[in-house]
Amino acid sequence: MPPPSREHLLHLLKDHFGYDSWRPLQEEIITATLAGRDVLALLPTGGGKSLCFQLPAMAGGGLTLVVSPLIALMKDQVDQLQAAGIPSTFLNSTLDAAESRHRLRGLHEGRYRLLYAAPERIMLDGFLDNLLKWNVERIAIDEAHCISEWGHDFRPEYRQLPKLRGILPHVPFIALTATATDQVRDDIEKHLALRRPERYTASFNRPNLTYRVTPKTGAYDQVLHFLKNRREDSGIIYCQSRKSTEQVAARLSQDGIPALPYHAGLEQEERAGNQEKFLRDRVRVMCATIAFGMGINKPNVRFVIHYDLPKNLEGYYQETGRAGRDGLPGECLLLFNAADVAKQMNFISEITDPAESARARHLLDQVVHYSEASSCRRALLLNYFSEEYPEPNCGGCDNCQSPREVFDGTLAAQKLLSCVLRANQASRWKFGLGHYCDILCGASTEKILKQSHHQLSTYGIGREMTKPEWQAIGRELTRMGFLTSEAIGMGSTLTVSEKGVQALKTRAKFTLTRPLPANEAKQRGQAPSKAGDIHCDEVLFTALRALRRELAEARSVPPYVIFGDVALRHMARAYPTNGEDFSRIPGVGQQKLVDFGAAFTAAVRQHLGVNQMQEFKSSLPPASSPPQGWAAAGAAAAAGASRKGDDGRSAGAKPPSMDAPRVTDTIAESLRLFRSGITDLSALASQRNLAESTIASHLANGIMSGRADDLEPGQFLQPEQLPPLAEIFEAAGQLENLGPIKELAGDRFGYRDLHFFRAFRKVGKL
Repeated sequence: MPPPSREHLLHLLKDHFGYDSWRPLQEEIITATLAGRDVLALLPTGGGKSLCFQLPAMAGGGLTLVVSPLIALMKDQVDQLQAAGIPSTFLNSTLDAAESRHRLRGLHEGRYRLLYAAPERIMLDGFLDNLLKWNVERIAIDEAHCISEWGHDFRPEYRQLPKLRGILPHVPFIALTATATDQVRDDIEKHLALRRPERYTASFNRPNLTYRVTPKTGAYDQVLHFLKNRREDSGIIYCQSRKSTEQVAARLSQDGIPALPYHAGLEQEERAGNQEKFLRDRVRVMCATIAFGMGINKPNVRFVIHYDLPKNLEGYYQETGRAGRDGLPGECLLLFNAADVAKQMNFISEITDPAESARARHLLDQVVHYSEASSCRRALLLNYFSEEYPEPNCGGCDNCQSPREVFDGTLAAQKLLSCVLRANQASRWKFGLGHYCDILCGASTEKILKQSHHQLSTYGIGREMTKPEWQAIGRELTRMGFLTSEAIGMGSTLTVSEKGVQALKTRAKFTLTRPLPANEAKQRGQAPSKAGDIHCDEVLFTALRALRRELAEARSVPPYVIFGDVALRHMARAYPTNGEDFSRIPGVGQQKLVDFGAAFTAAVRQHLGVNQMQEFKSSLPPASSPPQGWAAAGAAAAAGASRKGDDGRSAGAKPPSMDAPRVTDTIAESLRLFRSGITDLSALASQRNLAESTIASHLANGIMSGRADDLEPGQFLQPEQLPPLAEIFEAAGQLENLGPIKELAGDRFGYRDLHFFRAFRKVGKL
């Protein structure tokens, strides 16, 4: 069977997912996997990874097996797929025996397009036997970095997945991850036994995220201050220990900010319950351990705070990536102090394997460098993934928004470098940074007295600064290469590098970064970021959020399964009051148009009854296909979609009739050009820079509206096409939703033919 056409894929994208265009690399990845090739795809969080295997599952027959490491993610994605009308399921330990049997029966009967399962279950003998019977067409390995020991979330059970090659040798693999260094990418390809895979790597840049690092001076008060400026926002606070997650969550709740803890020490039922409350917006803050992570797909997380220092930049990137998955603004705040570095060093000192210990220290050094650097934080993060940020100022991190003050640090650098040299020469061995700073400050520690370092010429020459200030200078000189750090025991020692010795000899000038005062740091993290926000009618947006919450509660799903914030903000910009306008909102596919269109357009009409419509600079893009009707008019209300007005009366309204769809300006223009003599749809599409199927939908809408009575079936359809088209539509039993009709038609007819047959059938000409 030949791969589906580009036109067909775009229709699937709109019909099932509600979008008119691809995100970067999605089309290339989907085309490659549908052609039967192995694929390794690295897309940032929020970059649309899941669609790269979900849409191919709808484009072909058979089953797509999705390997997923987390139970919560399975349910989350299946809920969203089912809301979009895509038959999918999962098998895991949360299901009772009766439900498992029901789903297995559905798999044997071919009722599902996607199956989610954990690698442990997949490797069971009975499961492997079943895979041979379920017509598996594709295997998608989500979170593929879990297969690499070099990754931040190694899962040994992922190493068994290559067994699937022997059982299903001709089935293509698609491995996906949001974060992987070059070494991890090579590991994924090697351990999954990918066969000459097509590699696709999108930019790791998340332009909607703002990165900030603030000196940790009173962590809880700093967090509370941050949250009080974001009363409506949802976010995650990552903590080092289980105890701190519980303490921070409890204190926030006492201070009026609903929060819950999430860590591996909680009973499974309590942990799952806490996560469910967070997903459903019943609490807005989750406090989680860095080591355990969250494993959620909640798109409207507006901030991520690191209460304690992360272990490595790869984990930090993924954790911050949980913010702003919907493309709207997200804020990433890291609280940093030297004490947290010391804690991490103590943990590392307990690692017995020297190579592993050295690697852990190296990873920690990278985090410290990121935290203390005065350069662009976005560029530092991207550089970790071998990507260069092309701009000198990203405009989305604290260092670019408020550049740090620099000063002539020549004298300070000379004092510290000289102190290190003299102390090392006097004792013939090396010490940690703290000891050299004690010497400069004139401290009388036991180590200084024992080593007779109080007799050095550099003793006490740095009393004008505090020890933490000297430590900050020492770390900056290390980053600049004038000092060399060497891990030893529980800590690290310093020596003056050759570069540092030469700088002293030549009396080179040193330009250093002034440490950020605590009061200024507070100001730098105070105002919420608005980068990438969608400006809209905020009153209407609030009303639509309330409606979404009602619908979600009625269906027992998280609110974002109904619609994400992006879709609601587009609604609050475009004010859709009928089915056609509603179908143009990004994220509105055919199933959601049927299920929720009546309720949301009624809410918009109710809002406009008492509020004036606002105007915004830009408008939504034109629809790529006409609305496919309200086949389940009133179904949304039956599912709990009806709303009550302030007076207690129902605010719902009947959906507009599809017998006379509204003719928009863009449809009228297509009709005008066709009547002017451009009757070749390909030429008309080229002139308007639109897809031919879009032009067909314009003309079909004109026919159904009664504005194109002069058009006849013979202008678009051949006589021999009419009997088989009639059979297909009769078999479908409906005229509204072209998606299922196209599946019945297969390759015999394109959407162009289906649009015209339906239009002429509706107006009685066929």
